[in-house]
Amino acid sequence: MSENYIVSARKYRPQTFDTVVGQEHITTTLKNAIRNQHLAHAYLFCGPRGVGKTTCARILAKTINCENPTADTEACGVCPTCVSFNNNTSFNVFELDAASNNSVDDIRSLIDQVRFAPQQGKYKIYIIDEVHMLSAAAFNAFLKTLEEPPPYAIFILATTEKHKILPTILSRCQIFDFKRITTNDIVSHLQGIAIKEHMIAQEAALHIIAQKSEGCMRDALSMLDRIAGFTNGMLTYNSTMEHLNLLDADFYFTLTDHLLSQDVAGALLQLDKTLERGFEGDVILGGLAEHMRNLLLCKDARMAKLLDVPNDHKPMYHEKAGQAPPSFILSSLNVINESELQYKNATNKRLHIEMCLIKLCYVMAATNSAPVQHSAIPLPVAQPAPAGEKKNTNLSSSIPAPVPVQNIHKPEPAGVANVPPISSVPINNVLPPQQPVPVPEYKAPEPTPFVAQPQIQQQQQSQPGSNRRISKNILGGLEDAINNAASHQVEKIELTYDKVMEVFELYKAKLRAENKSVYHAQFSSMQIEMIPPEEVRFIVNDDLVDAYAKDKRDELIGYFREHTGVMVRITTEVRKNENAPVQVKVLSKSEIYDEMAQKNPYLSQLKDGLNLQIDY
Repeated sequence: MSENYIVSARKYRPQTFDTVVGQEHITTTLKNAIRNQHLAHAYLFCGPRGVGKTTCARILAKTINCENPTADTEACGVCPTCVSFNNNTSFNVFELDAASNNSVDDIRSLIDQVRFAPQQGKYKIYIIDEVHMLSAAAFNAFLKTLEEPPPYAIFILATTEKHKILPTILSRCQIFDFKRITTNDIVSHLQGIAIKEHMIAQEAALHIIAQKSEGCMRDALSMLDRIAGFTNGMLTYNSTMEHLNLLDADFYFTLTDHLLSQDVAGALLQLDKTLERGFEGDVILGGLAEHMRNLLLCKDARMAKLLDVPNDHKPMYHEKAGQAPPSFILSSLNVINESELQYKNATNKRLHIEMCLIKLCYVMAATNSAPVQHSAIPLPVAQPAPAGEKKNTNLSSSIPAPVPVQNIHKPEPAGVANVPPISSVPINNVLPPQQPVPVPEYKAPEPTPFVAQPQIQQQQQSQPGSNRRISKNILGGLEDAINNAASHQVEKIELTYDKVMEVFELYKAKLRAENKSVYHAQFSSMQIEMIPPEEVRFIVNDDLVDAYAKDKRDELIGYFREHTGVMVRITTEVRKNENAPVQVKVLSKSEIYDEMAQKNPYLSQLKDGLNLQIDY
């Protein structure tokens, strides 16, 4: 009957440690502590929702008071203590919801109960759920009792937000971190429940429920009950996807086919059908990103374990992954990720998704290494020098000049017409193959002395057979740079005090022009001494100005070299300025009184006679 119906989350709630799903690291530790009588006075169970925190707390409270525990350290379930616990009539177990009992008075009432020893069993267990909801005053009132409770009292705290608990509380508890339950564990548990409830459930449907629950067993059981009621106990993949408002894998496989074939119309029509079914754009983008990730994982057999999809779909993913290049998948993930980030701010969300799909349709063309079209212009090939003729070592003679593609009317030179085009030289202006353009005969320029020629020649000789072409403009630019550097060299002159002062004034003007007012003010307070032959000493007033001078030392050396041609040596010396105004010390009130009392001894007698005090 309907009045006796119990939801699966309550009906199949674990009653022993062995029935807890996915938390073996915690249940094993608790069983060993019970077996060895190493129970702590306070525990803190923290982790996501629906992973078994309160359930483990209740099992621990039941087991430590069991009169006849099993050999596997489990509660027997038949002793009076276990029976009273199962019927919720035990006086040794107290459960408190801190979300609704978070005041100081509630904690004081709890502390008053701790003073009384248990009437039946060994321990009194206090389970406080959502303990992070306690107020700061309640936490402080709870500290002393939590640190030194009576030997028969055990506190078990549970929370989903560990970071909100005071460090003083954390330091008094043994902390157990619960993890999210894996998809495979949830699927196995749901299969067992489906058999007990006489349901017919496909593994793919249970896998989707486990994925949607995000590691929360309570949510998975709630979805199982809903879908079972929707389908009358026949859980299929399609009905599960429909009830959970999810897009099935077929949609993404079809959409991927459109993207790989660059079928823009097919992709947009597929999107239109999905939007008409009521799906939101962010759901489509999120599912497409997950689909692309799965395809990328199928590229390497070592990552197969990361593929979290039903077993029925894995062959299809491996097949589609073989059709999609890795460059396409990675570029698609970047486009989808950018669209997801901008989706909330988009005014026309439908157009935003359509633009994303249009971009994805052209990702394949953008990532493919299409063959580069080259012109049919034949380039000259260096011929071996005749016997007995001295080989020309000038690099310029082996560099072809840039050939214009218009207005070329010179006849083709002999020995060049049958040379095939060199594919390693990209030519922007592509000419039809049926109209070959003859190349004029090239005359090498006069050899010019160039220092870097031996290195470049050695580099070319180390790569035989490579048809490298060095642009003439590069050599010309190098020669211009050398000539400009030579023309800017300043003739070295003799340093004098007047010349040093002239350069120093120019440097201070440069600082002012660059709006470096602090440096300009500091350098204006300096004096200069010329120490022959090439030392310039800056005289500063204090260490602060000395630091400014040292900070600009390298820049000053370069500036003097630029204007005098001399590599000067910059030194500094801290020298107090005798003409600087003497700073007057500001006296305090007590110092003023002492000065006045030394000049007039009667002032202290007056102060003592009238019992006066100095206002410090």
